[in-house]
Amino acid sequence: MIVLAACAAWSLVTAAAHDGRPEGMLLAVLAVAAGYAVGRISGALLPVAAPCAGAVAGLGLAISTPGPQISLQLGHTGATAALLALSCGAACCAAWAARSSVLRFALCLPAAGAAVTAAFLGSTTGLVTCAGVLLCSLAAARARRRALGLAGFAAAAALVTGVAWAIGENTLPDGPASSLEGRLTAHRVLLWQDAMRMARADPGLGVGPGRYGELSPTVARSLLPDGKPHSAPLQQAAEQGLTGVLLLAAAFCWVLYALLRSPRATPIALTAGAALTAVAAVASVGNALSFMTVTAGAGLLAGFATARPLTSEEPDDVPATTRHSDGRPGT
Repeated sequence: MIVLAACAAWSLVTAAAHDGRPEGMLLAVLAVAAGYAVGRISGALLPVAAPCAGAVAGLGLAISTPGPQISLQLGHTGATAALLALSCGAACCAAWAARSSVLRFALCLPAAGAAVTAAFLGSTTGLVTCAGVLLCSLAAARARRRALGLAGFAAAAALVTGVAWAIGENTLPDGPASSLEGRLTAHRVLLWQDAMRMARADPGLGVGPGRYGELSPTVARSLLPDGKPHSAPLQQAAEQGLTGVLLLAAAFCWVLYALLRSPRATPIALTAGAALTAVAAVASVGNALSFMTVTAGAGLLAGFATARPLTSEEPDDVPATTRHSDGRPGT
């Protein structure tokens, strides 16, 4: 709550300094907090049914999310890809929380359904993220220490953010830069470069929340501008300075730490970590966090994975080495 309160307070500070509009950031913080609270409560009462219902709801929202669904450039359907990853993660968490093998197998169907839905929608990004979440969830079955896996997720998110930052600063070598630009589109690269120019102009406070669209030359030349740089870290850097970036990183690191200390089984913690890392990666190169459904869904999944069930949830055939919250082998 301290981290979320700091995010909200800093958005108000930067808005007051530059006559910005902090409503978007405040709504995002509220959505995460509300989703997390609902996830903690429902995950404690219904450790299997609640994440399963969340997975089904996420699939429905992903299908109904507006936006281009066929011509997929990375980030153009960031909300769809993020919702699919969250749905896949929630379904896998429900499966790991089930006590019987038959029920666990049945609950894997919504997880596979998320990947099939991504393929049906033509979402390459969604298909890759769902496949990654599924593979990480399967690998988590034999994980002895969750700390190593969560550290790997943090490194992966940092790598994607670093690449986006390097592209915005135009510091990548010509070969990789040309290859990534072809995938990301030149328009997105120009948006990122505008964001980095704003960040360099005022690294302390940024230009103010909600003001990127007003000051970006690329947005002004766009036929259908949405006023976003399509990168959450770069938007924070442009609108709220380096402090805003650090607060965003602190929120993600806090989620990983909460998963590390979670009383849930290690496969559940690692599966949720994989799904939330996928969302962080998509948000680093797209506009996923501009949708309340994504921010609320991320908080909801984090709540499921950190809830303390009122009854025992240990599957009878899960190895004992996966049952400690800190990943230590069982006895």
